[in-house]
Formats: sequence, structure tokens, C-alpha cells
Amino acid sequence: MVPTKKQNLFLLSKAKAVRKKIIKMTTLAQSAHIGGSLSCVEVLVALYFSIMKINPKKADWDKRDRLLFSKAHDAKALYAVLAEKKFFNSSLLKEYEVDGKRIAGHSVKGSLPGIEISAGSLGHGLPIGTGMAFAGKLNKKKYRVFVVISDGECDEGTTWESALFAGFHKLDNLICIIDYNKLQAFGYTKDILDLEPLKKKWEAFRWSVEEVDGHDLNQIIKKLSTIPFKKNKPSLLIAHTIKGLGGVPQHVGKISSQYIPPNKIESESLIKNLSV
Repeated sequence: MVPTKKQNLFLLSKAKAVRKKIIKMTTLAQSAHIGGSLSCVEVLVALYFSIMKINPKKADWDKRDRLLFSKAHDAKALYAVLAEKKFFNSSLLKEYEVDGKRIAGHSVKGSLPGIEISAGSLGHGLPIGTGMAFAGKLNKKKYRVFVVISDGECDEGTTWESALFAGFHKLDNLICIIDYNKLQAFGYTKDILDLEPLKKKWEAFRWSVEEVDGHDLNQIIKKLSTIPFKKNKPSLLIAHTIKGLGGVPQHVGKISSQYIPPNKIESESLIKNLSV
């Protein structure tokens, strides 16, 4: 399925709205991790506004698809898309990283509607999602489990243990998406622990793998509309992204986007540009 022109304009408007929310939260809290929050915007917009079977008014609906956001240091992106999808009022985003309030730097299950797991210790999202998918198969449930992970999480042994388990048990109700912006906490992934050939590694674990431009909504939706990519295999989508896209220009695609938030003047300029 490829979105119509009207649908595409709608999705692009949602991506801009989510980016504005991320920038506002980051500026207000003067927090880190805007880079990875911005790099996964299109992936989340595609999932929440086109692909997943969900009901914001019934966040715990038994038949819903599950989205596990494993890279929870970038939780601003999750909060922003949930607010834009009207799981809760956007005014709550002002509580982000405010002491004593409900919206923490890392997402916590139960703090807001739509958050499926408490996350933050990297490498745990895919194991939990694998368990959910396995349970779904055993109980003959129709829901699908989507897990968004960072490329840095592919350094974790737990990621590969669960990948091995999922492939062996033919969990074709499990979809993992890697936000492959190629930067992690202290540098480029290729310099810290080279992941290539990434596609072939996952295929060796019995996954069906596709790759997309992670900022092209049409590509993302076209690929995810065909899941499972192959029957009896879990699906992996490698989304090639740019860290910090839509943020302060001098930090886009750089490690500095991991740590340096925009100041008030930069924030106002970014939001103004997104409003055009």
C-alpha cells in the first residue's frame, strides 16, 4: 500500500507536529537525546497513523497491536507521537523531566496511556517483544508486536539471543525496526562495534529483512504493509536514518546531537521553519 497524495500530506503534517513537540520538550527541559528522538519520527508516524491496529480511547484494548519502544532514552519521540495520536492531552508534555511529575526521561509503563513497557536498559525491548509474540502464538491471538530498537542495541547479547529464539520459533507476528542512524553514545557504530553486514546477520538468524530510507514515509508504509515479509519468519526493517534530522543544523548527523539541546532562539527558529 502506497499512501495517496492526500494521505501523504496528512502524514507529513503529523511528522512535522511530532518534531515540534520533541523540540519544545527538549528546549524546556534542556535535556539530552534529541538526535535519536528526531531520527525515528517517520517510523513512529507510519506505525501509529497508518500501520498499527490501535484505539487511543482504549489503550489497553486486548486486540491491539503492541509497540515496544526499546530505545527509551529517546522517549520524547514516543511521548510526542502518543500525544499527537490523542492517547492523552498534549498539555501533559510540559511535565517532561519535571521532578515529581509523571513523564520521565525514560518511558515508564503506567505513567501514560499507550506505553507498553518500562524501558531504558538497552537490549531488553526485543526480548520482551519476543516473549509477547510467543505468548500471542500460543494463545492464538491476532495482535502483532512491533519493537523499535536503536542500532547501538545490536551491541547487546540479549538482542541476539531473542533474535535467535524468534527465528527458531517462526514468530511472524513479531516485527523489529532498527533506527539505523549509525551513531551511538560515544561515536559512530562502525568505529565502536561494526554491525555490518547487518542484513545478512539477521537473515542468518532466520529473519526476513527489508531496508528503507527511514525518513521516507511512502517507503516505510509500503514495506510494513506487507508484513510478515515472509510467512513463518519474524520481520526486520532496517530504517536508514539521520541522527538529529530537523534539529539544529550544525548538530545534524553528528554525535553532538546526542547531548546538546537547542537554546530558546534556536528552538523558535526550528519550529518556525517546521510551520512553513
